Amino acid sequence: MRNRSGVSYFISLGFILLFAGLLFAQDVPDRALIVNGKSAGMVVQMGGHAYVDVETVAQFTNGSVTLEPNQIVLTFPAPGSSTAPSATGLAPLPPAPPPGLSRDFASQAIAALAEMREWRGAIGTILIYGQQVVGTWPQDYRDRVEADVAQVAIAASTAADANALQLLQNEYSNLSKWANDVVTTRESLNATNTVRPDTLQNDPALAKISECSRFLNSMLVSGVFADNQSCH
Repeated sequence: MRNRSGVSYFISLGFILLFAGLLFAQDVPDRALIVNGKSAGMVVQMGGHAYVDVETVAQFTNGSVTLEPNQIVLTFPAPGSSTAPSATGLAPLPPAPPPGLSRDFASQAIAALAEMREWRGAIGTILIYGQQVVGTWPQDYRDRVEADVAQVAIAASTAADANALQLLQNEYSNLSKWANDVVTTRESLNATNTVRPDTLQNDPALAKISECSRFLNSMLVSGVFADNQSCH
């Protein structure tokens, strides 16, 4: 009974020996244990054998120790599990998430989208009211938006930026083609599709451009790249 209480006392202090050794006649003084360049406690020499604290073993192998009334359970992680120790004795860190959209890129892309919406609205008035195209304003819009998109391309600095830039360029290309078709039709005095009030609602090309614009604006504000078929 006295021996068992003594063992329980040592267990409560957290100093548990891996193997049953001699409790007397320590051969040499205790020595420090160094694991991967870090101190891991002391090694006890007894009866010609070296003993290490169970909790120390568990700590450096990412294992666990369970103290039960009649036994000590030492559990190691399964091979290949995410908690297995790395070469340095520490659990590997999870991979870093890929970087999202850079702030400068998103800001400039949102400004370019706003310019595209203004261009789209100006061209839309031709379809609604049948206005004549006077001056160079359609080409002026095209030039400004093209310059905006070029600036956005310079600001792209991450993989997400590059992917979002491709969608923005697709939106510009689709909008440019649609605007050119409307202006060309009006300049040729073909009023078939230029004076109907419901022309905008029934234009599939314009519907696709509008949907992509809304998606891109939402995606850029979120800061996380996503894809949408309307932008292809």
